[in-house]
Amino acid sequence: MFGFLKKKLSKAVDSISDKFKDKEQIREEVEKEISEVEKERPEKLIEKIEQRIPEAKEVIGEIKQAPEKKGFFKKIKEKIVKEITEKKFSEKELNPILHELENSLIESDVAYQVARKITDDLKKNLQEREIKKGKEKEVVLDSLRKSILEIFSSKKINLEEIIKKAKNENRPAVILFLGFNGSGKTTSIAKMGRWLMDKGYSVMFAAADSWRAAAIEQLEEHGRRLKVNVVKHKYGGDPAAIVFDGVASAKAKGINVLLADSAGRIHVNKNLIEELKKIVRVNKPDLKILVMESLTGNDCPIQLKHFDEAVGVDAVILTKMDVNEKGGAALSIAFMGKPILFVGTGQNYDDIKEFDKDWFVNQLLS
Repeated sequence: MFGFLKKKLSKAVDSISDKFKDKEQIREEVEKEISEVEKERPEKLIEKIEQRIPEAKEVIGEIKQAPEKKGFFKKIKEKIVKEITEKKFSEKELNPILHELENSLIESDVAYQVARKITDDLKKNLQEREIKKGKEKEVVLDSLRKSILEIFSSKKINLEEIIKKAKNENRPAVILFLGFNGSGKTTSIAKMGRWLMDKGYSVMFAAADSWRAAAIEQLEEHGRRLKVNVVKHKYGGDPAAIVFDGVASAKAKGINVLLADSAGRIHVNKNLIEELKKIVRVNKPDLKILVMESLTGNDCPIQLKHFDEAVGVDAVILTKMDVNEKGGAALSIAFMGKPILFVGTGQNYDDIKEFDKDWFVNQLLS
């Protein structure tokens, strides 16, 4: 899981921490060189340092051109140790590494704004910071972890609180599932139904995708396997009416949660968009969940924006996370302020996991 992105992040961490180690090694070598020739002529010291550390030539040249010659040897010693072997990172040193990291993040389906946020945070946390020897990688990883966790700032949705509230109002909690065809929407309904039943809640399905061929049969098959009743009409029926009937049936039978399917929408199909708006207007679902296939990468934020503008999206389910080598879509979605409720991790009904930001970051940085 996330192999490609993990590799890119690990490379950046190693590059930065190794550079810190190199600076420490150079410092030790220069200080040793200085101590060995300190009693000799400054010219000999300068010659040895210039041979050992090519970067020192520019600094020595600046000192030679200075009008004040008093304490020449002392200036050489202080300048070389401070400017050439300084353990702190300068902006000039960090920029090439962070630029490469930013490109790697974008290659991993991380939106540009998110990649820039992560690299800017690293720059802010590491530039001009002195790091103790042996702590280089730990400091870089901690900085990266903090930056990524900040992206997941949206409030976590508590499904059980939503169900409890609806129950106190003597009605089922209504959860509407949105998403393009092929995103794993119907399967996610079945998985979430199983998850809720394992928690002790009763569930009913509403087959409100009356547009796609075999959509009703697919949800019915899941219902048969899970022993969940499915409310349906004929193909071409009014989706808002199907959900309405589902709510009434669930209420009459004392069902805790109604999970409603809907037709996959494309932005050019105005009729389907209007149907979706009608479902929401008539039934006022407690939660509108957008299901997206994580493998679609940079299309995920576009889909989220599309559905959010149409009817409002409360939360997201990302499917096929178990075979996603990039993982950047989750970061981009979280950056847009939408909580990720679940992730799909396989083909079986139990292969659904509540999203946890600490788990996600550990997967990336472990």
